[in-house]
Order: sequence, then structure tokens, then C-alpha cells
Amino acid sequence: MKDLLSVITHFHLPDEVQRIVPLGAGLINDTYQVITMSGHPDFVLQRINHHVFQDVDLLQRNIETVTRHIRNQLEKRGESDIERKTLHFWPTEDGKTYWTDGTAYWRVMTFIPNAVTREAVNPENAKLVGLAFGDFEAMLADITDQLGETIPDFHNMEFRLSQLHEAVADNKAGRVKEVSYYLDEIERRAEEMCKAERLYREGKLPKRVCHCDTKVNNMMFDAQTGEVLCVIDLDTVMPSFVFSDYGDFLRSAANTGAEDDRNLDNINFNMKIFESFTNGYLTSARSFLLPVEIENLPYAAALFPYMQCVRFLADYLNGDTYYKIQYPEHNLVRTQAQFKLLQSVEEHMPEMHAYIGRCCKRRIINY
Repeated sequence: MKDLLSVITHFHLPDEVQRIVPLGAGLINDTYQVITMSGHPDFVLQRINHHVFQDVDLLQRNIETVTRHIRNQLEKRGESDIERKTLHFWPTEDGKTYWTDGTAYWRVMTFIPNAVTREAVNPENAKLVGLAFGDFEAMLADITDQLGETIPDFHNMEFRLSQLHEAVADNKAGRVKEVSYYLDEIERRAEEMCKAERLYREGKLPKRVCHCDTKVNNMMFDAQTGEVLCVIDLDTVMPSFVFSDYGDFLRSAANTGAEDDRNLDNINFNMKIFESFTNGYLTSARSFLLPVEIENLPYAAALFPYMQCVRFLADYLNGDTYYKIQYPEHNLVRTQAQFKLLQSVEEHMPEMHAYIGRCCKRRIINY
């Protein structure tokens, strides 16, 4: 507590700090609520995981650019309650929005009052999430060239496959033989799943400003009305393909089972969640999406369970050095579960294309 109080003195806050307490249970950054003498507004103190985000200066410049641009867009729209609809980071004595003692990196933002996060997804709030993430991308569609990659090659499928190939060649844990079926199935789909990178090199597919971690708990809802206030956890906001936000949300939200479900019969692709999220997403993102992006949204739904299958399998072959495991076969179970989800997505491909076609026809979007 004493050390945290010392850290907070490096930020120019308008109120005197009373105490600092843990907040949430994030897996990457350590988060605390800063309670002031006045009690309003309070603040959020975060220790940035600089092992994951190795260029903290770039990270914070991205976030400052994004939050400033969103604020400007909301003001142009004449929105009310803007202070709760975008994040606000506080400066240090040198004007930066982070402070470091040489070993740890810290930042402070305003705490959003009367707001909650949600963990569960249903067809009703999936539409709200789709609207919010589509709108988030739409507001930022004109500043892609102003941002850098906070995690290089984060959603680059060619890069992830190269990591798997290295893991197979090294065979550090001696597990290659037992996973030959999954390796064969991955290779059989590799050319199709690397389509985004090919289209980009051909100049047919643009990069957009994407959130790259589109979970329902990465947005704040008004505690009374249920309205989406703002998208949070902006560390992974960077140039990527729209497939990142669309496909990654469906990978977790539309999975009827758990990411590491041992019972593969539990795992299927929930079309109701797909339809609801897609409806919302296309409603708000239609202002900037190109036909090539729209027609490949079903590909995005398949890409992300495929990508995660590749990443879990590579870690399993490397001896479980990246993902935390609870038992020796945990990464293999995760691989199997993601592959089952991929198969279910593939089975629903014709339905997904048909539904998107109907959405486009209703909204007069060329598809």
C-alpha cells in the first residue's frame, strides 16, 4: 500500500488520495482502485505488464491517439455523458501518461462511475456488443496509419503457422507423433486460413484500427440502463484486419462449450449468437466495410478457432512454456476443443453466408 501511494504521487490528480485497493482479476496487468478524500471521481491505477507489451511508450501513444479521437467523434455527434463514454488517462510530471521507476510501468485513468462489466453473452447483449465494436472501428477508421503494433504479428496466421512448424521440427517435448492427426488437419487448411495475409499483399484487403481482444467483458455497461458506455482494455488496439475483432469475439462467445472442454460433445457453434452479433456489427460498421471484408466474415469465424488451435498445439509441442496449464495434457485438450469448434463453424458456413447476404440486402450493402 505504501509503495502504491508513492507511485500515485507521480501523477497530477485533482484530489488527495485516501487509499488504494485491488480491483478486478485481470490476467495481464495488475489493477487497483484509487479512492480519494472526496470520493468522486475515483481513479484506476494499473501496473502495465511490460513483458507482454514491450514498447510501453508506443502502447500509451496508441491509447492516447485512440481515446482522443473517440472523444472528438463523440463531441461531433453531440453525444451526452462523454466522460463515461471514453477513457481518460492522467499525466505525470513530464507530461506522459505513464511513469516508470526503471523496473515497473504505471498509468492512471479515471474510474467510470455507475458502470459494470458482463461476463455472459446471450443473443440480446451479443447484438449490443456487435454494435459497440463495429462503432468502435468506424470511429477509428481514418487513423490506422497513426498507430503501431503493440504486439507484432499478434493475429498473423502465417506467423503462427511458422511457430508451429518450428515446434514440430524441434519436438522438444517428444509429442509430435501423438498429435499427427491434428497436424495433418491443420496443414490441410493452411492455405485457406492464410488468405487474409495474401489478400493484404495483393492490395485487396486493408488494415483497420481493431481492438484485437473483443470479449464482452472488455466493455462497460451503464449499471441502470444496460446501455453500452465504452470499449475498455485498449492495450491491444492496433492495425489489423477486421477479422480480428469479428472472429475473435465469436470464437469465445459462440462456443457452446468451454475453451478447454474435455467433453467435445459440449462444443458447437451457436448460430443465434452469430446472427445477433453479426446484425449489430454490420449495422454500425457498414459505413466503412469493403465487400471483400464482408464476404470473408464467415472465414473470420473459422480463422480464430483455427489460429488458437495452432497456438495451443505449438505450446503443447514446446513443453507448455507459454500458456498456464492445470494438468499435463491441458494444451492438448484445448487444441482438441478448438478444433471441434472449427469443425462446427465449417458445418455452418452456408448458413453464415446466407445470413450475411440477407443482412446486406436489408441494409443495401453491396456484397
